[in-house]
Amino acid sequence: MTVQSPFRYSKSSPEVIRLAVILYVRYPLSLRNVEDLLHERGIDVTHETVRYWWNRFGPMFAAEIRRKRVEAMRQVTKWHWHWHLDEVFVKINGQTHYPWRAVDHEGEVWECYVTKTRDKDAALKFLKKLMRRHGNAKVLVTDKLRSYGAAIKELGLKDTRETAQRLNNRAENSHQPFRRRERAMLRFRRRRSLPKFASVHASVHNHFNKERHLSGRQNFKDRRDSALIEWRGLCIA
Repeated sequence: MTVQSPFRYSKSSPEVIRLAVILYVRYPLSLRNVEDLLHERGIDVTHETVRYWWNRFGPMFAAEIRRKRVEAMRQVTKWHWHWHLDEVFVKINGQTHYPWRAVDHEGEVWECYVTKTRDKDAALKFLKKLMRRHGNAKVLVTDKLRSYGAAIKELGLKDTRETAQRLNNRAENSHQPFRRRERAMLRFRRRRSLPKFASVHASVHNHFNKERHLSGRQNFKDRRDSALIEWRGLCIA
């Protein structure tokens, strides 16, 4: 069966759409900033078109990146690594929401989940979703929030939890790129856009995060080029 292209009803080329999405999601730019950058390249679109593109195609790109990464990592022998869990607060129209984040030992975000509370039930839903997708971890590193302890105890994983000081810096640092994007967007205005953008942003950030401080210049350039080539091939029917 022939797979139809998701770009078939779009008047713009897939290359332009991917460029607009990567500019908006990866970098701390507003919709109008992206519109101006595209205009400098001779591409005349409005900021509302950029908004539509990232809402329409961003989750598709993120899902394909996530699928390929999971398939690749399942082939690695040390699949069950350390999970670093943490949550932050985001206010939308005066109401506090909590994006929960699971990060592996290399700092890559593997799961995002948004709730209105951070009690035991919310932590339990987050952990079940994480383990359903990625399996169990050898170690669960958390802060001292009691919700984690209650949820982990109910799952029978009490012996895997660690809460030592500074041990969860991986998860704490993973919030920084998301916070920069939040400031550029002047915060979120709708509750349903928060989990969608958090998921898309995490996948795109993982895809282009090549940890340049841990490798030589040439190795970093090669990995960056391969990531860009893979991005340009997303969602090709």
